[in-house]
Amino acid sequence: MSPAGRALNNSLVMTARSIRLSSRNVDAIFTSLMLPIMLMLIFVYLFGGAIRTGTGESYVAYVVPGVLLLCAGFGSSGTAVGVSEDMKGGIIDRLRSLDVGGASILAGHVVSSTVRNAVSTVLVLAVALLIGFRPSPTLPAALAAAGLLLAFIVAISWLAAAVGLLTKSPEAAGAFSFFMMFLTYPSSTFAPIDTMPDWIHAFAYNQPVTPVIESLRGLLLDQPVGSDPWVALAWCTGILLAALGLSGRLFRNRTA
Repeated sequence: MSPAGRALNNSLVMTARSIRLSSRNVDAIFTSLMLPIMLMLIFVYLFGGAIRTGTGESYVAYVVPGVLLLCAGFGSSGTAVGVSEDMKGGIIDRLRSLDVGGASILAGHVVSSTVRNAVSTVLVLAVALLIGFRPSPTLPAALAAAGLLLAFIVAISWLAAAVGLLTKSPEAAGAFSFFMMFLTYPSSTFAPIDTMPDWIHAFAYNQPVTPVIESLRGLLLDQPVGSDPWVALAWCTGILLAALGLSGRLFRNRTA
């Protein structure tokens, strides 16, 4: 088998391993699925009546794109924890002795995270439809929204893998979810940025979550998106490239 074929086969095996390990951690799966849904229900039914978005759409239509990113953030924290547990438990050293490359090990965690996030995204969308979310995208817009969301998930999953290599314990790696959750609040997830204090506008408009949310919102509701998708894609690409470089370096340093 060629080196490329062996690397691909190893990646598939590592992905299957990560999915099996995730399926046994029922409480983590339940938490990552239910927390975004609960936040969506809380904001829609408890706070939504007091929030004026100025878009003419129902509040549930406004909040769902941001909740999808929140869901991805929670899901990616499992990648950080999984990588950290492998490092702490010596599993990676054992896999390396079997001639399994670092790229295949990390790719297995990332692909597994992407699969988990895809499932949770479908679940969140299903609940959103039940409570009144009515998207109206064209087919190209729907495909663009799915592609952009996938790009964001892959980017932060690789970033989570780097966090798992950087931290010294699974508990510290799990804090990555709080970082991702924080980014959704100073953005247009739950309320328009213009309603926030002036001093936070610069950060809220120029952080990676906001253009992704605005792009998803516009694409799913058939509204103008302007340059937001390109800005969002640039952010995703930058995060992915930085995470790939950082994770590769950290892996070499920690397994040397």
